[in-house]
Amino acid sequence: MAVSVTHSHHLRVDGLSVSYPDRRVFSDLGFAVAPGQRLGLIGENGAGKSTLLRLMAGDFERADAAASVGSEATTSGRITRPRRTALLAQELPFGPGDRIGEVLEAALAEVRAIERELEDASAALADDQSDDDSGAGPDASAARYSAALDAAERADVWSAEARRDELLDGLGVGSLGLDRRVDELSGGQRSRFALAALLLSAPDALLLDEPTNHLDDAAAAFLEDRLRSWRGPVVFASHDRAFLERAATGLLDLDPGREGALARAGAGAGSPDGQPDAVLAAAGGTVFGGGFSEFLQVKADERQRWLRQYDDEQAELRRLRGEVGGAARRVAHGRAATDNDKFIRHFKGENVDQAISRRVRNLEMRLATLEREQVPKPPAPLVFAGIPSGSHAFDEESGLLLQLSEVTVDGRLSLETLQVAPLTRLLVTGANGAGKSTLLNVLAGAQRVDDGTVHRRKGLRVQLLEQDVRFADPDATPRRLYERVLGERRVEQVPLGSLGLIAPRDESRPVGALSVGQQRRLALALVIARPPHVFLLDEPTNHLSLALATDLEEALGAYPGAVVIASHDRWLRRRWAGEELELVAGSAVTSGAVPVGALR
Repeated sequence: MAVSVTHSHHLRVDGLSVSYPDRRVFSDLGFAVAPGQRLGLIGENGAGKSTLLRLMAGDFERADAAASVGSEATTSGRITRPRRTALLAQELPFGPGDRIGEVLEAALAEVRAIERELEDASAALADDQSDDDSGAGPDASAARYSAALDAAERADVWSAEARRDELLDGLGVGSLGLDRRVDELSGGQRSRFALAALLLSAPDALLLDEPTNHLDDAAAAFLEDRLRSWRGPVVFASHDRAFLERAATGLLDLDPGREGALARAGAGAGSPDGQPDAVLAAAGGTVFGGGFSEFLQVKADERQRWLRQYDDEQAELRRLRGEVGGAARRVAHGRAATDNDKFIRHFKGENVDQAISRRVRNLEMRLATLEREQVPKPPAPLVFAGIPSGSHAFDEESGLLLQLSEVTVDGRLSLETLQVAPLTRLLVTGANGAGKSTLLNVLAGAQRVDDGTVHRRKGLRVQLLEQDVRFADPDATPRRLYERVLGERRVEQVPLGSLGLIAPRDESRPVGALSVGQQRRLALALVIARPPHVFLLDEPTNHLSLALATDLEEALGAYPGAVVIASHDRWLRRRWAGEELELVAGSAVTSGAVPVGALR
C-alpha cells in the first residue's frame, strides 16, 4: 500500500492505481472535485467504484476487501481530501443491538466536539482580551477562535437536533422512534437510517455508495435537494439513472476507454488559488459534464470512434509488416546479383543498397512505434444474453397461476384479491414500508398469511430475486454454485458464460471477492438459467450496472412466463408498459381485483 493522503477543501485523486495478481482494477486514475460539485461514478459491476470510494475515505483495509479476498493489493497514488470526509458504504456498520438514538448521537460526536472547541476558543479569547499582560496571546486566541467558528459553521452545530428530525422525516424513518433497535428495522429502513446518520454528521465531503437503494420517490427527491445544497465536494456511485440525471454535475466512467480519451466536466478553468472549480479528469477514466441521457449517446459515439481507430491501426500494422517483410527479402544477404543489379551497381555503387536499407529501417521504426502505441482492442461488453430457451409458459387459456383472496399479513399487507395469469406483467409500486416486499414473499411462498387464501396451480415454479443477496459460502466460486444449483445436465445446456452476466475471469473467483453488483448478477443467473413460471423481482435494478439494468428490462418483456416486479426505480417506471399496482400502507389504492396480465 503506497497511497499518500493530504488535506484540503477539495477532493483530488492523482495517479491512483489498484491491481491484484490476477487483474487490474484501475490504473493512473486522476480527477478533482471542488466544493459544491457532485461527481457520479458509473461503470460495470466490479469496475472498482466501491474500492475507489473507500480509498478516498481512507479505509484502505476495507478497500482491499471490497476488491478481493485472499490476495494482496498493489496500490499507489495520492489522495487529497477534507479532514472530515465521510463514507456511506453498501454494507452498514451497525450492530444488531444498537438503538437508533444511540447511533444518531454517535453520528453527532464530531459535531459536539466542534461545538465544545468553539466554546473553549471563545472563552480563551475572552480571557486573553481581559488580560493586559497577554503579549502575543490575543493573536493566537483570535486565530483559534476563527478556525473554530469556521468549522462550526461548516458543521452547522447550532441546528443539530432540528436537522436530525428533518433528515429522519425526509428519508421516511421519522416515525420509527429513537428507542428502536437496529435489528427491528427492515433492510430498507436500516439503509435510510444510515444515510440520515451520515448526513447528520455534516462532514465536509460526502462519499456515497448507492445512496438511493431503498429510497422511494419522496426520499430520493429529498436527498437530491440536500446534495444540491451541499457546500462541500460530493462523490457518489449509483446505478439510479434518474438520480444521476438530476443530482450529478459530472460523471466519471470507470469502464475501460482509449488512453487519453478525456472530457471536461463543468464550466470554468479554475479558482483564483489554482484549485479547480469544476470536475476534471486525468488518465485512467473518462469524465463527462452533461446529463446522464447525453452521456449514453456520447459513450456510444466514443466506442464507435475507438473501434474505428483500432481497426485502422490494425490495418496499418498489417501493411507495415508486409512491407517490412518484402523489403527485407529484397536485400537478403547471400543472394546472387542479377545482371541488372550488376549494371546498376557499376554506375551507382553501394547507394542503392544503402537506400533500400534506410527504407527498411524507417519501416521497422514506424512499425515498432505503432506496435508500442496502438490503442487496445475495445473490450467486448458484458451483454445480458436474455432468457435462455427451453422454458415454456403455461397456455394462456389454461387459467390462473396464482390467486390471492382476502389476504392479510398483520400490519403489513391487506389485499382483497390479486390474480397472476401465465403472461402477467405487473409492476408493484409504493412508498417504503407499503408492503411491496411482503407481497412478493407471499407470492413466493416465503411468507405465511395471517388470514385469507393463496391458491397456486399444481406444478407451478415460482422464484424470487431478492433485494439483498447473501451466499452462505463466500469461498465458493460462481461456477461451483451454478453447477450445485442447476445440476450437471442443465449446466451443459445453459453454460454460465452464455448468459452474459458473469465475466469469464470472475467465474472462478470466490463469491466473497465479488462486488455486491456481481453477486446480484450471479443470483439473477441462477434464476434465469432455469426460468420459473412466475418470476418475482424485488428492486431488480438495485446494484446492477446501468447497461445491464436496461438490458434486463427489455429482456423481461419477452420472458416466457409471468413477471411481477416491485420497484422504486423512476427510470423503469416511466418506461413500464404493463399493469401497475400501487400499495399504500399494505393495501391497493383502488379496491377490487388487479386486472389479469395479458401483455406480451
